[in-house]
Amino acid sequence: MTTTPTIFPPTTSGTLPEDHRDAVLIGRAWLPDVSGPAVIAVRGDSAVDLTPVFATTNTLVEEVARGVTLEAAIAEAPVVAGLDDLIANTETAVRDPERPWLLSPLDLQAVKAAGVTFAASMLERVIEERAGGAPAEAAAIRDRVNGILGGSLSDLVPGSDAAVRLKAALQAEGMWSQYLEVGIGPDAEIFTKAQPMSTVGTGADAGIFSHSTWNNPEPEIGVVISSTGVVVGATLANDINLRDFEGRSALLLSKAKDNNASAAVGPFIRLFDDAFSLADVESAEVSLEISGPDGFALDDGSSQARSSRPVAALVEQLVGPHHQYPDGAILLLGTMFAPTADRFEHGGGFTHVVGDVVRISTPRLGALVNRIVHSEDCAPWRFGAGALMRNLAGRGLLG
Repeated sequence: MTTTPTIFPPTTSGTLPEDHRDAVLIGRAWLPDVSGPAVIAVRGDSAVDLTPVFATTNTLVEEVARGVTLEAAIAEAPVVAGLDDLIANTETAVRDPERPWLLSPLDLQAVKAAGVTFAASMLERVIEERAGGAPAEAAAIRDRVNGILGGSLSDLVPGSDAAVRLKAALQAEGMWSQYLEVGIGPDAEIFTKAQPMSTVGTGADAGIFSHSTWNNPEPEIGVVISSTGVVVGATLANDINLRDFEGRSALLLSKAKDNNASAAVGPFIRLFDDAFSLADVESAEVSLEISGPDGFALDDGSSQARSSRPVAALVEQLVGPHHQYPDGAILLLGTMFAPTADRFEHGGGFTHVVGDVVRISTPRLGALVNRIVHSEDCAPWRFGAGALMRNLAGRGLLG
């Protein structure tokens, strides 16, 4: 007999950072009365509307990167809703479509992700490749790979002389992999995770392609970057991945990564200030909780400090003279988790089932909570950049 888990109650206390009254939190909400989104900020116990000043979050990010402060705009902004009411109306299954709800805090930004920046996830990518997308083969391959590599990767600096020596040793053993190349080589893997306007927020259904039988969440911290490469803040993300597709061929990365509702972001962007900085991001402790309709439960934790590449180094590989992002970007910093707990049979490892509730949290950024369903059953993505521009123009918000 199965039971349907209740999504983590999306209340202020369970969603916002523990120090949210000292934080500058920016997001987006859907306003039914204008059939479009608003850029919002948290002010006390309310969400307030910044859209008359900043029509999009990417516009706000650009202004913040130029040194514009938001205190006056937030203080004078009209109230959209009480935070408890807004967040409580955000969960897809219980939403009242006549009242506002939270969206992903992103709009026009490019959605990019860095891969294999943590030793644990790097080893799992090698295992996927060796297993050819077959989870039953993973346990034996994991033992062999760990036996060869030992604990030598956790302190290894990508591109260093030691990394070059390890590469040569692995090649001699016939164990070199394209994933090790980007994990310990000089060039990071940075790929497009999703299209602008396609990410979903906390409380929304998140998607796995129904053809996948081996997949997992990828909890990550994302840094929000202006068009000039300035990192202005951070948020949480779930870079949902189809392990069987990517394991069959790295050329299937787009199918493994970019499906309807497969990128969840939120709940808010926390802007950097005197109370919160990039150093706090790089030392953040992140928790992952999974509750399944079959009674399965997983509770794990990890730290951004275990990343093999500093945030600044990843941002430099993303944006610069070699590549520009005129609408800014979010860069997901790589997953620090690689769930391997057996769910159905010994050696079978972890995979999602429809109805799983995934909660990703860290004290300074809050909690991102989503229920997993098939991508085909998630709300279709209909509201893109063109729809946004038409809606804002109709509201007189484009100067």
